[in-house]
Amino acid sequence: MTDLLVDLGNSRLKWAQSGDGRWLPDAVAHRGGDITALLNQFWSGLTVPERVLLVSVAGEVPTRELEIWLQTHWQLIPRRVRAQREQLGVRNSYREPPTLGADRWAALLGARGLTQGACAVVSCGTAVTVDALSADGEFAGGVILPGLHLWRQSLGRGTAGIGEAEGSDASCLARATADAVAAGALYGLAGAIGRILEEQQRALNADFEIFITGGDAALLAPRLARAVIEVPDLVLKGLARMAEEEAERHLL
Repeated sequence: MTDLLVDLGNSRLKWAQSGDGRWLPDAVAHRGGDITALLNQFWSGLTVPERVLLVSVAGEVPTRELEIWLQTHWQLIPRRVRAQREQLGVRNSYREPPTLGADRWAALLGARGLTQGACAVVSCGTAVTVDALSADGEFAGGVILPGLHLWRQSLGRGTAGIGEAEGSDASCLARATADAVAAGALYGLAGAIGRILEEQQRALNADFEIFITGGDAALLAPRLARAVIEVPDLVLKGLARMAEEEAERHLL
């Protein structure tokens, strides 16, 4: 069976073609633009899948645009994934399990497929999430904080003398305001992530692997004081595990 696994975020559309030994991930930025135009450009040449699994945190309008495109071009209705109470060796400890973001849930399932030990998942997109998973598979909880773009944007909009100019984040000894904002956001966010990881590890009382994913992962990973494993397609790997589980159920 050929699957199209889709992760529609607030600023990027990511997908992977999976099945028959293939794994073809790809991504494009949309930042709230015309989803239909992007799909016409990037998906028209794809092999028509038999099934589509979708994670979306982008809001109802872009999600609906994607669903309409699939129905119009391929006569397919995607299965929109939501967090479960328990799935694929992961137990959801959220007070209301379905309210956990579907992207976070899929990333946790992806991480569980990569390790059976305790781990943390750092997702660096429009928002940054840092989620902890115990060795026995319990999602212990996590935090959400603004991503790099939001850090810079909020400072520029909230202060009269700074503005939103793009700067270089190369050094903490910045000599221009735009550079100071860029470096402050990058190193400040990296420091916050590091501090959160320390607290999570102390709470779990266990060493853990750290998986980092998302559009800004490549920028943040080198600034973290801890060893991390970069997995750009972690959410899609979680969706692949869900697709495999679903296929196995149908064979029973």
